[in-house]
Amino acid sequence: MATETDAPTETAPERRRALREEMPEPLRRDVRLLGAMLGDSLVEYGGRELLDDVERLRRAVIDARRGLVPVDEVAAIVNGWSLERAEQVARAFTVYFHLTNLAEEHHRIRTLRERDTDPAVPVKGSLAAAVQRVREMGEHRLAEVLEGLEFRPVFTAHPTEARRRAVVTAIMRISGLLEAFNDPRLGAAERVELERRLREEVDRLWRTALRRRTQMDPLDEVRTAMAAFDETIFRVLPQVYRTLDAALDVPGEPGPATGARPPRARAYVRFGSWIGGDRDGNPYVTAQVTREAMLIQAEHVLRALENACTRIGRELTVAEDTTPASAELRNALAAARTAQPRRIAEIAQRSPGEPHRQYLLFTAERIAATRLRDADLAYGSPDELLEDLRLVQRSLAAAGAARQAYGELQHLIWQTETFGFHLAELEIRQHSEIHEKALAEVRAGGPYSEMTEEVLETLRVVAWIQRRFGVRACRRYVVSFTRSADDIAAVHELAASLGDRAPVLDVVPLFETGEDLERAPSVLEGMLKIPAVQRRLEETGRRLEVMLGYSDSAKQLGPTSATLRLYDTQEALAAWAARNDVKLTLFHGRGGSLGRGGGPANRAILAQAPGSVAGRFKVTEQGEVIFARYGQQQIAKRHVEQVTNAVMLASTPDVEARARQAADRFRPLADRIGAAAKDAFRSLIETEGFAEWFARISPLEEISELRIGSRPSRRKAAKGLEDLRAIPWVFAWTQTRINLPGWYGLGSGLAAVSQEGLAELKEAYAAWPLFAAMLDNAEMSLAKTDRAIAERYLALGGRPEMTETVLAEYDRTRSLVLAVTGHERLLENRRVLSRAVELRNPYVDALSHLQLRALTALRAGVTDDAERERLQELLLLSVNGVAAGLQNTG
Repeated sequence: MATETDAPTETAPERRRALREEMPEPLRRDVRLLGAMLGDSLVEYGGRELLDDVERLRRAVIDARRGLVPVDEVAAIVNGWSLERAEQVARAFTVYFHLTNLAEEHHRIRTLRERDTDPAVPVKGSLAAAVQRVREMGEHRLAEVLEGLEFRPVFTAHPTEARRRAVVTAIMRISGLLEAFNDPRLGAAERVELERRLREEVDRLWRTALRRRTQMDPLDEVRTAMAAFDETIFRVLPQVYRTLDAALDVPGEPGPATGARPPRARAYVRFGSWIGGDRDGNPYVTAQVTREAMLIQAEHVLRALENACTRIGRELTVAEDTTPASAELRNALAAARTAQPRRIAEIAQRSPGEPHRQYLLFTAERIAATRLRDADLAYGSPDELLEDLRLVQRSLAAAGAARQAYGELQHLIWQTETFGFHLAELEIRQHSEIHEKALAEVRAGGPYSEMTEEVLETLRVVAWIQRRFGVRACRRYVVSFTRSADDIAAVHELAASLGDRAPVLDVVPLFETGEDLERAPSVLEGMLKIPAVQRRLEETGRRLEVMLGYSDSAKQLGPTSATLRLYDTQEALAAWAARNDVKLTLFHGRGGSLGRGGGPANRAILAQAPGSVAGRFKVTEQGEVIFARYGQQQIAKRHVEQVTNAVMLASTPDVEARARQAADRFRPLADRIGAAAKDAFRSLIETEGFAEWFARISPLEEISELRIGSRPSRRKAAKGLEDLRAIPWVFAWTQTRINLPGWYGLGSGLAAVSQEGLAELKEAYAAWPLFAAMLDNAEMSLAKTDRAIAERYLALGGRPEMTETVLAEYDRTRSLVLAVTGHERLLENRRVLSRAVELRNPYVDALSHLQLRALTALRAGVTDDAERERLQELLLLSVNGVAAGLQNTG
C-alpha cells in the first residue's frame, strides 16, 4: 500500500489528519460506533490489558508512518508478546477490518442514494445515462443496442474468499442491525434495544473462529453462493429491468409510463455458474457433485418463484366486477377445476369472486409441485409457467388494469425469464489433456480407466440435467488449455459416443497462455470444419463463445504484456467473427485482483478492442468478488447498471471509432512498452532459484491451510512455479505488501520510451481507454503496496540482489506512472479510494508485523511442534486480516 512517505515527511501527519477530517461524518460515526463496541468486547474477553496492547500497537504503527519511531520499535512490541497475545491482537485487527469494511459499504449505499435525487439528471454510469447517451445517436441506434444486449456473470468457486461462511453471515447480521440503527425515525427505546443487539453481534463476531478448520467440499461452495442469490440477486434483477424500462420512457411522449404499459425492457441478464461444474484440477468435483449442484440451484430458485408468486397472488385482490377475467383466463380456470377440483375449490373458497388471484395462487401451487416432483401438477418447463403468467397479464390488461398487469406481475415474469427453473446455467470445465486420454481409450474400445468413466458419466449427467431442466440449464463445456481445434472435436466425439443419450453441447475453447492466445483465430478456423460445431452454429443463429484467461497469461507474461496480448486477441477474434458471419461472445476469465485482470468492470469494458463487445459481455465473478458486488441489494443493482452502461456505450460506432483511432495511433508505442515489460518480468521469474525464493519470502505454502476452497493450489503434485495456480500466486504477493503481479515490468516498459516519448505517453493516457485502464490499474496496485514493509518480507529470502531488483522496479514504475498520469502522488484523482487506502495503511501494517514475526520464525526453523503450530495459527490469522484490510486475496 502507499506509504505516508510518498509525500515529504513533514506533510505526512498533516495529510493523515486532513484525510480523517475529510471522512464523511456518517462514515466516521459508524466506524467509531463499531470500533468502540469491539473495544468493549475485547475488555470483556481479555481485560483492559488486551485493549491496551491493541492500542499500543495501533499508536506505534501510526507513529512509524509519521517517522516518529523506527519500524524496528514496532517489531519489538510484536516480538515481545506471547504467541497467545499475538493471536488475540491479530484477531482484534482482523475483526476491526471486517467492521470497517461493513461501515464503508453502508456509506457507499448512502452515497448512491444521495446522488440519485433528480430523475431528470441521470447518475453517471447508470442505465438512464447510457440510454440518454445512445438515444442522442438516434432511436434506431438505441433499439439496435438493446436488441442484442446481454450480460452474463458467471460465479466460480475459485478460492479467493478468505472469510468463513459463519463470519460472512455474522457480518450480514451486523449490517442489517446497523442500517436499522441509523434510521432517524427510531424512538429512544428502539435505539437502546438495537444498540444492545449490535453489541451482542459484534461480540459474537469477535468470539467466532475466523478461519475454517475443515476443508470445504464443492457442495459447500454451491450453498455459499446460494446466499447471494437468496438475499440479493433474485430481488435485484427485476429492479434493474424496471430502471431500464423507466429510462426507455420517451420524454414528452404522451401515454402511460413504465408499470402502466407493456415493458420495453427485456430480461437481458443470465447468470452462469462453474461451482460444482469446474473439475479442471479439482478431483473433488465429480459427476455426482455436478448433479447435486444443479438440484441445489433448482431448489433455491423454485422456492423463490413459489414465494414470489404466492405473495403477488395474495395481493392481487382485484374483484370480478371491477376487473373481469378474459375468456381465455376463465377457460384456463375451468380446465384447472376439471383436473384439480379439490385444489381449485379450496383456492376459490379463500378468494371468492377474484379469478386472477385464484389462477395465480394455483400457479404458485404448481411451482411447488415442480419443486416436489409431483408429476400430476408440476410444470414441464419454465416456458409453461411463463405462458400462465402472461395469460393472467393479458387478462388484466384487457380488463383495463394495466398497472396490475405490468407492475409486480411483470417482475415475476422477468425473474422467470432470467432464472428459469435452474437459477444459473451450470457450466462444465475440464483440461484438454483429460479429454485426449479419455478419447484414446474410447476409440480403442476400452477398457476404460476411472478417469475416462468419470468423463463419460459427466456427459451423461449433463444430458440428464437437460432432460430435467432444459438444454439451457447446462450446455456449455469449457476446455481449458485449448491448443487446437482437435481439443474441441475431442469433446464432441466423446459426447457422440453416448449415442442417442448424448447431450447438446456448446464446447467453449479457453485460451490461457500467451502462445494459446496467439493461436486463437486459427483454432476457431479449425472449429468451423467440425460437423458438430457446424450444426450448433446453424441451430443458434451462428453464435459462438470463446473464453480468454487473464490469470495464467499475466503470470506468464507479466501484467503489461498480458494486457496487450489479450487486446490483440480480442481484436483478431472480432475481425475473424466479422469475416465468418459469426456472432461472437468473448468470455472474460478475470479474477478479483488487479494481477488477474480485475479492477473496475465498467472501465475494463470500455477498454476492450473495438468490435469485440458488440452488446454482449460475459465475465467470471470469483470468490470475495461475489459478495463484494452482490452481497447488498443497492450495490448489486449499481454494479449491474455500471456494467450494462459500459456494454451499451462500448457497442456504439462512435465509441468504437474513437478507440480504434487511438489504438492505431499509439499501438507502436505500446508494443515497445510491452516488449520491455515482458523482458523485465521474465528476467525476474526466470532467475535461478526464483520459486524457492518466492516460497521463503511469502506465506505461499501456508495459504493452502486456510481451506478457503475445495480446489488444490497446484494443478499437479510438482512444486514448480509453472504448476502453481494464479490465485495463490497473486494472494501470496498481496500478503507481502508488494503486489508484484499488478505492476511489475511496467516501469521498465515505460522507461524504454519515456526519454524521447513522455509527451506521447501522456497523450496515449488521455486518448486510449486501454492504455489509461492499464496505468490506472497499476497505480491502484502500487497504492496498495508498502515499500518499507515489503522490504522486510523480501529480506527473508536471503537474496539481496533479488530484493534490489524488485525494489528498483517498484521505484521506477511508481515514478513513471506518476509522470505519465501527471499526478503528484498515487490515486491523487481518486480521493475516496485514496483516503480509504491511506487511513487503512497503519492497521494493515500491524497485521503485517504480526505475520512477519510468525513467518520469520517458521523460515528459521522451529523444532518444537507446539510452538510451530501456534506460529502457523498466528500466520494464518494475519493472512485473513491482511486480506480483509486490503480487500484483496487472489
